[in-house]
Amino acid sequence: MNGITIALSKGRIFDETLPLLAAAGIVPSENPESSRKLIIDTNQEHVRLVIVRASDVPTYVQYGAADLGVAGKDVLIEHGGAGLYQPLDLNIAKCRMMVAVPEGFDYASAVQQGARLKVATKYITTAREHFAAKGVHVDLIKLYGSMELAPLVGLSDAIVDLVSSGATLKANKLVAVEHIMDISSRLVVNQAALKLKRDTLQPIIDAFAGAVEK
Repeated sequence: MNGITIALSKGRIFDETLPLLAAAGIVPSENPESSRKLIIDTNQEHVRLVIVRASDVPTYVQYGAADLGVAGKDVLIEHGGAGLYQPLDLNIAKCRMMVAVPEGFDYASAVQQGARLKVATKYITTAREHFAAKGVHVDLIKLYGSMELAPLVGLSDAIVDLVSSGATLKANKLVAVEHIMDISSRLVVNQAALKLKRDTLQPIIDAFAGAVEK
């Protein structure tokens, strides 16, 4: 039987994928939060999990290092989705992609006046498409973390980032001024693997689909 490798990232995506794995009869042998292992066996001899950074999941699946993976829509947009089959929105790890600015910054008039906005974000593709569609000129500044700091120290006028509760924005005196899109995590499948290993992959995909619909 062909072995199956599933790429997951630690944290919320892993936790919220566990019930879906269980629906497919797959139980990890260890918790990645407490284990240092990057390859985790499961109760199914032919199924293993690889623990990678969230932003790397599509790459592992695209190049066949993993057959399946779970990745956020935000990550997939930035990756471009090349070589990936995306059969399912899993409706997990939900949040919103937002534009946020410091309290008191008049975003509406800045946008209307045609000023060039400096925008800090990890999501360059998403931000570029959003502002281009609005006809707003922006200078995009790529950051990898702590977006909220950028406007506070004058690096940017605004940020584009994921927001779940909004608590981090509030704590840093930032306000969300524009909703770009809702984000959730999707199942991604290597297209070649789907052909070569359909007998073992399809039951997992079907089990995930059934669990999502409940």
